[in-house]
Amino acid sequence: MIVTKFGGTSMADAGQFRKVRNIILDDPERRVVVVSAPGRRYKGDTKVTDLLYTLYMHLQYSVPYEDIWQMIAQKYTDIARDLGLSDSINMELEAIHSELRRQIDQNYLISRGEFLAARLMSEYLGFPFIDAQELIRFSYDGKVDQAITDEAIAHAAERMERFVIPGFYGAYPNGDICLFSRGGSDITGAYLTRGLGAKIYENWTDVSGVLAADPRVVDNPRIISNITYAELREMSYMGANVLHEESVSPVADRNININIRNTNEPKEEGTLIQNECDGGPIITGITGMKDFVSFDITKEHLANEVGFVRKVLEIFERYKVNVEHLPTGIDTVSVIVAASSVNHCMYDIVSGIERTLEAQVSVRRDISLLAVVGRNMAGKVGVCSRLFSALAGANISVKMIAQSPDETNIMIGLDNSDYEKATRALYSNFLDCGWL
Repeated sequence: MIVTKFGGTSMADAGQFRKVRNIILDDPERRVVVVSAPGRRYKGDTKVTDLLYTLYMHLQYSVPYEDIWQMIAQKYTDIARDLGLSDSINMELEAIHSELRRQIDQNYLISRGEFLAARLMSEYLGFPFIDAQELIRFSYDGKVDQAITDEAIAHAAERMERFVIPGFYGAYPNGDICLFSRGGSDITGAYLTRGLGAKIYENWTDVSGVLAADPRVVDNPRIISNITYAELREMSYMGANVLHEESVSPVADRNININIRNTNEPKEEGTLIQNECDGGPIITGITGMKDFVSFDITKEHLANEVGFVRKVLEIFERYKVNVEHLPTGIDTVSVIVAASSVNHCMYDIVSGIERTLEAQVSVRRDISLLAVVGRNMAGKVGVCSRLFSALAGANISVKMIAQSPDETNIMIGLDNSDYEKATRALYSNFLDCGWL
């Protein structure tokens, strides 16, 4: 059995529905289909989920909402009409519309994007429909109850060989809707793959796999054919958002592979994500993000002061700020965090450190972090040498460097203004020497 998940671009209009149907019919093992809400049909269009959030805000503030609702409804009725489906979707839409006049629950309303898409896909494929409320079960703390979810999925498999299910949501023990974070249909597919013991999880999107660099920065970066879950987590954390990071552990724990595929190019093999990969290049990919802040803390004999770093971190914890990196020296320690996490408390943190720890603090803004990731870098002589040579050749100054203990990730800090230039320099250099 193969579990397939189709993202928003794969559900955008009737033409995309036809592509999905051809993919499913191409392999009889594709018996479970998870769908997202319809995405953008063209540049400037709006995703259904975004429209639903806008609709909810209109309802909350008693702003006229009929125009927004009609935009949402039209997307589904257009798909049904173009595919020659029955008018049953109109009844579903009317039922939701009638609820808008009441105190509607936000999670319920937002989940209808996936619910309606799955209704249409179910009819189009001729597969039974199962509501995600029945299978994906949450505890009241918002975490998936894995045991109950696995049991519900197993029971569903006993009742039917194939089905379509909405992604992105499930239910609390009392039946109320609970949403995953945005992009959470990936997670739905992962739990279904796990519960069904499927041989592979195919995640269909609008790119032909995980790219070795950001295509907005590097022209035509290569597609990574094989990548480990560990490498993917490193790249996803630093901005390579092809797959929701929470969708990894449910299948990785069962040693099930994920295949990232392109709905628009179904013959391409995409990227295979595995626990372990043999062979491959030295460098798997280059990724990163802008807009970090470095709190540079200086105090004489800091290295001899037991508990100093712990006390620094407690101050950041007090403001619920996640620390990304912690470069240290004899009399200095730097705390690197996302700028968005400290915009509201930056000066409180500075004054707290200076007052409590009697240290000097300076703040450096507009920092980027760039990660070079590769499972085959471990023990390879000359990786850092080539990295620094490439950056020096592009006249780029490195502000910080850190390497993971397993040698699969080298992180460098640099000015925001150098981010794109550094990415292109590293990609070009590693590609030219055959390491990428």
